[in-house]
Amino acid sequence: MLFNSYEFIFLFLPILFFGYFFLTSKRLIIASKVWLVLGSLFFYSWWNVAYLPIILSSMLINFAVGNSFSSTKKVSKKTLLSFGIVFNIALLGYFKYADFFIENFNGIFGFNVPLLHIALPLAISFFTFQQIAYLVDSYRGETQEYDFLNYALFVSFFPQLIAGPIVHHKEMMPQFASHWNKVKNYRNIALGLFIFSIGLFKKVVIADTFAVWATNGFDTASTLSLFEAWATSLSYTFQLYFDFSGYTDMAIGAALLFNIKLPINFNSPYKATNIQDFWRRWHITLSRFLRDYIYIPLGGNKVAALRNYFNLFSVFLVGGLWHGASWMFVIWGALHGGAIVLHRIWQQLGLKMNTLLAWFITFNFINITWVFFRAKEMEDALKVLGGMFGMGGVVLPNVLASKLSFLQNYGIEFGGFVENIQGDYFTPVWIFAAFILVLVFKNSMQKRESFTMNKKTALFTAFLLSFSVLSLTKVSEFLYFNF
Repeated sequence: MLFNSYEFIFLFLPILFFGYFFLTSKRLIIASKVWLVLGSLFFYSWWNVAYLPIILSSMLINFAVGNSFSSTKKVSKKTLLSFGIVFNIALLGYFKYADFFIENFNGIFGFNVPLLHIALPLAISFFTFQQIAYLVDSYRGETQEYDFLNYALFVSFFPQLIAGPIVHHKEMMPQFASHWNKVKNYRNIALGLFIFSIGLFKKVVIADTFAVWATNGFDTASTLSLFEAWATSLSYTFQLYFDFSGYTDMAIGAALLFNIKLPINFNSPYKATNIQDFWRRWHITLSRFLRDYIYIPLGGNKVAALRNYFNLFSVFLVGGLWHGASWMFVIWGALHGGAIVLHRIWQQLGLKMNTLLAWFITFNFINITWVFFRAKEMEDALKVLGGMFGMGGVVLPNVLASKLSFLQNYGIEFGGFVENIQGDYFTPVWIFAAFILVLVFKNSMQKRESFTMNKKTALFTAFLLSFSVLSLTKVSEFLYFNF
C-alpha cells in the first residue's frame, strides 16, 4: 500500500488509528499491539500476500536467535551470531542478488545457467539490516528482554517498514513497551499530520513533476543536448531527494499519530560542503548502520592510514551494492568510496577550501554520480554524461534566436531546448525553485522542532494536504521501493 494513495489516507490510516486508541482506551494493551501488528502486516502484504511468509519467518528466526544469547549455554554466542548473520545475508542474497551473480558467472565463464527470475520481496533490504543490527546488539548484551509481540511490532511497524528509516531497537522497542504511549496525544497528532502533509506534498507535487523529465531523459530520449542533459540529471537529483525525504516525512508523521518517534533520516543533504558532510545528512540511518556494523568492526579509523582508506572504500562498495543488484550501483558506491578517501586525505593534510567552492564541487559530484545510480545501463549513463559535457550539442530557446543568431556560426542551434525530455519553459523554473527550497528554507525536521499548534499551521497543513490529495491523479511508487 502506498502512502500517496486514497486507500491509505482515507481508509487504512484512520481505521488503524481509531481502532488502536479505542483498544488502548479500554486498557486492552496486548490487543492494541496485535491490532498494530496485524494492520502493519496487512499494509505489507497489500501488493502481494506471497511476501508475508518471508517477513514472518525472518522475524521468528531472528527473535529466536536474539533471545538465545541469554538463555542457551549449549551453543556459543559467537556461533549463534554467525548463524543469524549468515541466515539474514543468505535470505537477502537469494532474493536480491541470485540472478545478478548467475548473470556475471555466465558472462565470466561462458556458461548458460538459467536465471531464477525471483521477485524481490518488498522491504527485504530494510528489515534485514534492521534485524542484523538487533542480533549484533543482542550479542553485545545491549538489548533488554522483550516479548515477541513487541519485537514483531519493532520490525513490522508500517510507517518505517517499506523504505525506512532503518530503526534501532533501543530507539523503538522501549516506545512500544511504554504505557505512556497508549494515550492519544493531540500535539503529536497535529504534528504528525503537519509532517505527513509536507512529505505528501514533496512526493506528489514536486518529486512526481521532476520524475517525468528524469524518466524521459534517461529512458526515452536517444540523444540529449547540453541543457536537456543537465535538466535530466538535476531532475533526477531533485526527484530522488523529494521522493525519499517525502517518504521519510510521511513515515515520521504517521508514526507520530501513534506516539512513536522515528529517527531523522535527512538533514538538508544538498547543503553539504564535503562528501563526509553529505553522508552525515543523507539517509542518516543507513550511514549509521554502515558505520556501526561494518566500518567500526573493520577497525574504523583506529588502524593504519592505508587500512583506514580500504575500510572506508569497502563500506561504500557495500552501501552501493545494498541499493541493488547492478554494476551501476557498484560504480556509484566506488565513486563515493573514492571521494570519501580523498576527503580523508585532504583532512589529514590540513588543507582548506572556500565554503562556496566546496559546496559547488560537492553538489556537482553528487549530481553527476546520481547519473550512475539512476541509469539502467552504462549506455544510459554515458548518454546523459556526454550531453552534460556538450557532446550532444547545444540548443538554445527559439526566443533567443533573433538576438543571438551569430552563435549558429559556432555550431549552436535554436529550437526546443528541452523538447527531447518533454520539458518546456517551466522546467528551468522548477529546477531553480528546487534549489531555493533545499538551500534556503528550513527542512521539515527543523520545522518539527519549532512546531506550534495554531491557526497558521492548521491552515498550512490543510492546504498542503488538500492540494496533494487533489494531485493524486496518477499514483506512483516511491523510488526506494526498488531497493
